[in-house]
Amino acid sequence: MAIENRARTLTVAAVLALSAAMLGGCLGGGASKDTYDLSAMPVVEGPAARKRQILVTEPTALKALDSEQVVIRLSGVEIQYLSKARWSDRLPKLVQAKLVEAFENTGRLGGVGKPGEGLAIDFQIVTDIRAFQVETNGGSHASVEISVKLLNDRNGTVKAQRVFSATSPVQGSGNRDYVSALDRAFGKVSAEIVGWTLSAI
Repeated sequence: MAIENRARTLTVAAVLALSAAMLGGCLGGGASKDTYDLSAMPVVEGPAARKRQILVTEPTALKALDSEQVVIRLSGVEIQYLSKARWSDRLPKLVQAKLVEAFENTGRLGGVGKPGEGLAIDFQIVTDIRAFQVETNGGSHASVEISVKLLNDRNGTVKAQRVFSATSPVQGSGNRDYVSALDRAFGKVSAEIVGWTLSAI
């Protein structure tokens, strides 16, 4: 009887230990990563287009960039992800949200929205994230490159297109320093995108 109770006790202890290990692994994986957002709220100058309404679609991106991971490019062909850091959402959705905010904050448009919001759209802003990374070869710096097409929603033609890019040096060696450099580079790019769009429509 004593042996049976002892065996039952050991079995229960083993199950509890395994459960605790599994729970600890799940919580540790998420809690160990600091979460970062993009602040990029640029001051933009440009003509008013208050009779125009625009739609900002979710950017396309290669799989390496289409995630919550912060990309570090070690060379032309080798990339890694910044340890213990992640974006607050998938990068394309984050860029889309910040571009919408940047357009709205100008106060120069009749309306700005995302797909599904029911606006009577004049133009679509169609973007592709080509680079959004910290590059460590030749000195650490953030590099952001986004291609933009201005699509006439009335007839489906491309009114204008352009590639916007910016870099910013990394001022430090911590995760916050890497993300801050990316934030500054994106701020430059988003300001140029908004100003160019206002002039083009």
